[in-house]
Amino acid sequence: MAILKAGTRMRSAVCKAEVMVIAAPAAEVELCCGGAPMIGSAQTPPEGGAPAAGADGGTLLGKRYVNAAGDLELLCVKPGDGSLSANGETLVLKEAKPLPSSD
Repeated sequence: MAILKAGTRMRSAVCKAEVMVIAAPAAEVELCCGGAPMIGSAQTPPEGGAPAAGADGGTLLGKRYVNAAGDLELLCVKPGDGSLSANGETLVLKEAKPLPSSD
């Protein structure tokens, strides 16, 4: 568990996914990808890792992922096979805001 701050880059230990923290809560967060804790972007992931069953939904390049409370937001900067989660809760794609209609 770590206290995250905006601009922090993290990478998956089990796939090629990398994310950047856009917004984070003040509390400690256990950020996981593919069922394994994420590591710092400068660290080298161990060889032979693979996402766990049920945590292999993948991450999409350029998409933002948020938790249900909306206080954690991650931007995927490199896609991978693992799904993102925080404190055991699977993160979901952030929906685009609808544009106002023009008459």
